[in-house]
Amino acid sequence: MPDPSAESAPSAATVFMRLSDEQRPLANKFYRQYHSGMKARGHHQVWVARTHELQACLCLQTVDQCWWLTGLLVAPAQRSQGLASSLLEHVRQQHRGDIWLFCAPNLVPFYRANGYEPGDDAPISLRDKLLRYQRSKALLAMVNRTQVTLPR
Repeated sequence: MPDPSAESAPSAATVFMRLSDEQRPLANKFYRQYHSGMKARGHHQVWVARTHELQACLCLQTVDQCWWLTGLLVAPAQRSQGLASSLLEHVRQQHRGDIWLFCAPNLVPFYRANGYEPGDDAPISLRDKLLRYQRSKALLAMVNRTQVTLPR
């Protein structure tokens, strides 16, 4: 995987936005287009990077007192241009609270570069999901914690 810090910035024409419920089928079409098994479901917030078409997509849902990020996908022709990092940053700016995700070990450097750290204190419901998923693939839990600034 390329060094995430070496990625160029997305085009100025790129828009980062949350899809409405009515637009959710666009995300599922995007996932199918790239033969991904990911799906945007009714309880997900769907966030995208787009110009005239979708370039990247991710899903976010509440779990207990935090967020769970799933389904991050960047169109192959758009990879290594900073879209995933910019989309992650945009989502982080829109949400308070910890954001958890599960990733393959080879993606740990990418997520670390985007403010995520390995975590072993996920809510019980996420830990249960991770244990189920780990039966068939190697995954690690990572978290981006809300930075709280205390007054001086």
